[in-house]
Amino acid sequence: MPKPPAAEEALELTPTLDLPHEPPRGASPGTLRIESDTKPSIYLMDFAEGHLHEAQLQTIDECRPYLGKDSITWIDIRGIGHLPTYERLGQIFDIHPLALEDMVNVPQRPKSDVYENKQLIITRMVSIHEGKLYSEQMSILFGKGFVVTVQEEPQVDCLDPLRARIRAGRGLIRKAGSDYLAYALLDSVIDGFFPVLEHYGEAIDELEMRVLSHRGVSSNEIFAMKRELLSLRRAAWPQRDLLSALLRDESPHIDAGTRVYLRDTYDHVIQIMDMVETFREIASSLMDLLMTTASNKLNETMKVLTVVSSIFLPMTFVAGIYGMNFHTDQSPWNMPELDWYWGYPFSFVLMIVSAGSLLVFYRSRGLIGKKGDAYTKVTRVVRRTVGMSSRKR
Repeated sequence: MPKPPAAEEALELTPTLDLPHEPPRGASPGTLRIESDTKPSIYLMDFAEGHLHEAQLQTIDECRPYLGKDSITWIDIRGIGHLPTYERLGQIFDIHPLALEDMVNVPQRPKSDVYENKQLIITRMVSIHEGKLYSEQMSILFGKGFVVTVQEEPQVDCLDPLRARIRAGRGLIRKAGSDYLAYALLDSVIDGFFPVLEHYGEAIDELEMRVLSHRGVSSNEIFAMKRELLSLRRAAWPQRDLLSALLRDESPHIDAGTRVYLRDTYDHVIQIMDMVETFREIASSLMDLLMTTASNKLNETMKVLTVVSSIFLPMTFVAGIYGMNFHTDQSPWNMPELDWYWGYPFSFVLMIVSAGSLLVFYRSRGLIGKKGDAYTKVTRVVRRTVGMSSRKR
């Protein structure tokens, strides 16, 4: 049975949503879905209070000599690809299949899962690279003496300040345990939202100035800004639940001293959420401001066109009367000006006087130019003309 035209139009206008998850495949729990064969980049930082070693590893097995010592071993894996690498990672660190699945099957909602000898934290990291917003998943797996991080994007992250702190040995980063490093990683991810928010704050200010100064802002730009802020909100909002769970739930892998620092990170998340909501409200108000500005501009244009048409209205009236051609041969009341010597110039003078009178009247009312300055400008022109004539004499 053919569909009616209305139903076909409705189907064509229905927007398609790009949902951020994989379609169900019916795989058993713990199955790794890695389609890329590109090997990830693996970086190692092994450090203690008086020791630091950095290296880029070719295979994940090269980290084994650093494990089980008195130092903290941070293995940073950038990129999700090459299934054998992650299978070997699970074997070396004895990672639960469900935890390993959460680490490589993206995206996951930010959460924290506690296992027997280790804990997994899933978070989202955002950054601005070449003016584009990147939102990626980062997994933090930590246990006694080690931390493993898995980044979705191999080229972009916001962890350089933390690496600099480790190299410089500032604070407790090289004195505390692996739980403190996991906190520092999570704190760096949360702090990475602030440069992104600063970028969007400047962009919103620029858009606002362009809207107010009528410098060609399209609604598409504002809609794109709102969509990016929505993506930023989706990345930031679950972080609050994650930090709340880490503070509320007791974990054998997080010391009480480290839990105190998590409160500061939780405060940062609340501040980020407030800023994101504020920017979204400003972006929405910018759209209203753009529509109001466009409406005001249209009203000004209509006002000018109305004034111009009303100025030409008496001229059209005079021209219409003098174009009726009722000659005086038929009646002395029929257009006596046709036999008048000055009739033709008089019609032009009458048009100019009527149009000029309306022009001065509209300017005095503020419909054209500033209100009240018509007499002043006319007087100024007359005085200037009289002065020039007296100088010539």
